[in-house]
Amino acid sequence: MNYDCNLKYPLLMVHGMGFRDRKHLCYWGRVPQTLESMGTKVFFGHQDAVGSVESNAEIIARSLDEALAVTGAEKVNILAHSKGGLEARYLVNHGYRDKIASITTIDTPHHGSNAVDFLMKTPKCIVKMAAFGTDVWMKILGDKNPSTYECFELFTTKTADQFNNDNPAPDNVYCQSYAFKCNGAFSDPMFCITYPVVRKFDGDNDGLVSVSSATWANFKGVHTSPSRRGISHADVVDIRRMKFTSRTPDSEDEVSDIVVFYVNVVKELKQMGY
Repeated sequence: MNYDCNLKYPLLMVHGMGFRDRKHLCYWGRVPQTLESMGTKVFFGHQDAVGSVESNAEIIARSLDEALAVTGAEKVNILAHSKGGLEARYLVNHGYRDKIASITTIDTPHHGSNAVDFLMKTPKCIVKMAAFGTDVWMKILGDKNPSTYECFELFTTKTADQFNNDNPAPDNVYCQSYAFKCNGAFSDPMFCITYPVVRKFDGDNDGLVSVSSATWANFKGVHTSPSRRGISHADVVDIRRMKFTSRTPDSEDEVSDIVVFYVNVVKELKQMGY
């Protein structure tokens, strides 16, 4: 790849739920290093793994301000995966609209999940117990304000509808979204149980987030790989640090190496003046 990815504005990469930004175990795999080698100024959100949208947005705001201070830029481009996309949307609608040039979301559950609606019918005491256990563990790992139960609620269709009403895509910020999908329950062993559940209630999905839920603003389509496997929620952030397949894509919707996908996303943003 011989692309110039020196964007006008720095790139703020915002991770999803369950993970944190760590120096030696990068959430985004090979992607940041590749983009930086091509001229992109890359920064990270550093929000909690299971924090609420509101508390995480405050952390991301501080990371954004730091990126502006370091680079002298007036705005940033936000590239967000999964729940991070909701936090970016909240931030842009709560005081940071003039500091954000664009928001790109990858497999973000913008419209919630019917599967989560079903699972939340489990007795509340059981759900809260599971959430409490997760909070304790994530606090040990570094979260300042873990709130797993709020995250569960966020993914219900009712809460998602209210969130969308309260946080529309702003006119003066370019907003786009991408969706990925697996081709079956065993496309990725990590999601062999969740994929069929989401498939039953919400249709095509990446193992966690359905294509329909990931659709928002300027939707850039559904992407998969040239192989039978497809691309999972974890594949999207390069968890295996390797190409999916050596096969050449037959169309623009197919991706053989997720790093190439991100380079193309950044290249398009540069061409658009961001």
